[in-house]
Amino acid sequence: MKKVSRKQITGMNFHYLHYPFEYFLDAMVKFKFQQIEVWGAAPHLYIEDLSLQDIRRIKSEIHQRELTVVCFTPEQCMYPINLAAKEMDIRERSIGYFQKSIDVAVELEIPMVLVTAGWGYRNESSEEALKRSKASLDILSNYAEKEGIVLALEPLQKVESNIVNTLPDLKGLLEDISSPYLKGMVDTIPMAVEGETLGSYLEQLELAHIHFIDGKPAGHLAWGDGNLPLETYIQTLSDYNYKGALTLEFTSTQYLLNPNEAIEKSLNMLAPYLNE
Repeated sequence: MKKVSRKQITGMNFHYLHYPFEYFLDAMVKFKFQQIEVWGAAPHLYIEDLSLQDIRRIKSEIHQRELTVVCFTPEQCMYPINLAAKEMDIRERSIGYFQKSIDVAVELEIPMVLVTAGWGYRNESSEEALKRSKASLDILSNYAEKEGIVLALEPLQKVESNIVNTLPDLKGLLEDISSPYLKGMVDTIPMAVEGETLGSYLEQLELAHIHFIDGKPAGHLAWGDGNLPLETYIQTLSDYNYKGALTLEFTSTQYLLNPNEAIEKSLNMLAPYLNE
């Protein structure tokens, strides 16, 4: 049986929304995670609310627990952030928001910031929205390069965006911008919804990051609560020698009451496929 490293399994704070950030960090230690991905949203880590003192306190809390943060994911789907917005003020605010997110990543010593392409109005040409997205991502790629931060560009489901939903969409945008500081990533849910395979992403891109979750095929579920082909995914990851993070991003509200239960269930499902 093919396996991946236990270290690659990465915890995330999204479904710990109704608990303090320190509770999430303690849970990561309890479940023996070595690395985490930080979702940047209130009340845990919303960049617009944080002072430098706040950021350094958070950094200290993380370091005290000897955890490594592999990716910073500022909230950008529920908050009024859209890199492809038709309205100039929204687009400029969104670019500024991601620039601040890059600054926070530098301060927290996080090497990667997750970005999405944004979305355009459904009754206008998606090509126009794509042009605006490219212009925004070009600005951010240059800013990230100056700060030494990699941007991980994530495809979204069609209900979330009409710009980057598939591997061809992602490849096209990456090729157009052509920056070593803008790289592709994949989330198993949009991928599965589109009927794509993990192997195709690993074959055609040097993936910077993976959100590794179960679904039906949608849902962002704990492993075991969906029906995605876990063993096939593990074999593919092993075959392509993927060594990056595999983040457990659980966004379903069913996990908000007892977030630890979702982690424990997933780790039990993953256990046969992990090398220590």
